[in-house]
Amino acid sequence: MRTANVNGRLVLAFDDGAVDVEQASDGLFPSDPQSVFDRWQEFRDWAGSAAVAGHRHVPFDAKELGAPVPRPRQIFAVALNYSDHVEESAFDTPAQPSVFTKYPTSLAGPHEEVELPSALVDWEVELVAVIGTRAHRVAAADAWQYVAGLTAGQDLSERRIQLDGPAPQFALGKSFPGFSPTGPVMATPDEFANPDDLALGCALGGETMQESRTSRMIFSVSEQIAWISGICPLLPGDLIFTGTPAGARAGWRDLVDHGLLWDRI
Repeated sequence: MRTANVNGRLVLAFDDGAVDVEQASDGLFPSDPQSVFDRWQEFRDWAGSAAVAGHRHVPFDAKELGAPVPRPRQIFAVALNYSDHVEESAFDTPAQPSVFTKYPTSLAGPHEEVELPSALVDWEVELVAVIGTRAHRVAAADAWQYVAGLTAGQDLSERRIQLDGPAPQFALGKSFPGFSPTGPVMATPDEFANPDDLALGCALGGETMQESRTSRMIFSVSEQIAWISGICPLLPGDLIFTGTPAGARAGWRDLVDHGLLWDRI
């Protein structure tokens, strides 16, 4: 199953169009894309029923797509989760997931224009996991049961704010408006032959800047959920940006070249 946010309305997305959830369910589920996560299993059961199959797929313009999860209560992100990115960042490989947060006001849809606050903004393509069931102290072996779906995202990063000063400010440097674009859709894990081995990449002006597979993560999606949920509960509709591979280094390199980065880098 794939869901999307079209002009602020929850839809089931298909290759040839979409089914409006509120209309197709006769109001059983509201149009708000965020509200469905508090009734995720009920929604899954309905979406897979024969009642949906007869509804016409209505075409839509990709520019109408918003963030598939527009108002999560919590957004977590994992740094240094690919070995090649650890190497280019001149850090040691972490012994456990290195977690920071992003603020919900940074969310954007897949086609929104993002105003860059400086020339020191880096791209960071990431797989984004969406929580479907409250998860607290979850074992890694059970973690996929708590995932509603997966989407793509960018953890845009303004490096001067992030790294200038006596201590890094990851949350601020990565939370300017529009710095968390996601989409175009959210797909349930069963859409993939192996949700632990997905291709991801980032191109800028037609030039490939990042290219990897999620099987190269240091900490898998399951391990990240286990680690984070062992400290604080994950709530339905929460997002986890699961880390970026190598190639997200332009702004960071500029800071180093101009002597503006703190001494330990």
